[in-house]
Amino acid sequence: MLNAFSGLLVIGGIICIRKGLWKAHASFMISAVAVSLIFLISYTTYHAGHGMATRSYPQGPWRPWYLAILISHTILALLVVPMVISVLGLASYRRWTTHRHAGWITFPVWLYVSVTGVVVYLMLYGV
Repeated sequence: MLNAFSGLLVIGGIICIRKGLWKAHASFMISAVAVSLIFLISYTTYHAGHGMATRSYPQGPWRPWYLAILISHTILALLVVPMVISVLGLASYRRWTTHRHAGWITFPVWLYVSVTGVVVYLMLYGV
């Protein structure tokens, strides 16, 4: 749920900036970072105590799709953290042109990681 909520906040932030609502954009994006941080802390805390083993990986025709999504999600999840930190740093130093360019690269990666995190969970545990 935290991944999904973070993704929705990112989309809200993009909608706000496209409408020129800079303060609302900042609020959405800071909230997205906070929710993502809460997810990251809870995820690492849980797996530090329980290990990385899951109940069962999807088998059959879904397995290649699951692995492709999981691998791309994991790689991009590692990359998006420094990307988000960089974009936040650029905003804090008011380097708006560079912030805008870096943000447009970071946005689809962050959204992909949020969505595929939910997809991986649903593929593992179902609804």
